[in-house]
Amino acid sequence: MIKLRILGCSGGIGGNFRTTSILLDNDVLIDAGTGVGDLSVTELCMIDHVFVTHSHLDHISSIPFMVDSVGFMRDKPLTIYATAETLEILKQHIFNWKIWPDFSAIPDPRQPYMRYQVVELGQAVNLNGRKITALPAHHVVPAVGYQIDSGTASLVFSGDTTTNDAFWQVVNRIAHLRYLIIETAFPNAERGLAEVSRHLCPSMLAEELLKLKSKPKIYITHLKPGDVDLTMREIGECVQGFKPIMLLNGQIFEF
Repeated sequence: MIKLRILGCSGGIGGNFRTTSILLDNDVLIDAGTGVGDLSVTELCMIDHVFVTHSHLDHISSIPFMVDSVGFMRDKPLTIYATAETLEILKQHIFNWKIWPDFSAIPDPRQPYMRYQVVELGQAVNLNGRKITALPAHHVVPAVGYQIDSGTASLVFSGDTTTNDAFWQVVNRIAHLRYLIIETAFPNAERGLAEVSRHLCPSMLAEELLKLKSKPKIYITHLKPGDVDLTMREIGECVQGFKPIMLLNGQIFEF
């Protein structure tokens, strides 16, 4: 059985809001936003794998701090999984010695604190019986979602994405889909902004969910802190056939 804990699921910060980060068992992260900062040093040391959906800061901000904080305490590198395009962005714009040190080369290139691993769409990474597969996403930078398969059930995390037929084609082929975590970043009044930034608003989410052929439990992530109540109310009014629930920090899924 897989245990998955939500460390952060907001589209912003302030108060108790934390940006996207999901802890799988005790050794895998799906994205590494500000929620990772609530983990203890001991918990940070136990993380061996980070699967990144895309390169935006709210999804990767804790990786540099985590490597710097506990890299010297670990006996093997932290592995960062992402598409080749996303890894290249991280190399050029984060771990470039100007924004942050290149921890894939220190303290020694042969024994670094961090290493990169390319994942491709449809490729399943098997970690002790847990299969993590990259799914199509459509965002303003190269992006993916992830399917997490325990062997008996699956959870799908959309990552940041706008309307995306390719995503639903893959999701509809997943047997035993139990949970779907999908973003809705803006209220309906900001549909134009959602479209240009390649996110979803409630009316767009409703249109997308018409493409879903199974009946998983649906959770909403990436809500903007100032519009949480409004956006969830509009989701309730727009979406037919499902009852999406707001994802919460600290929420635990076991499957």
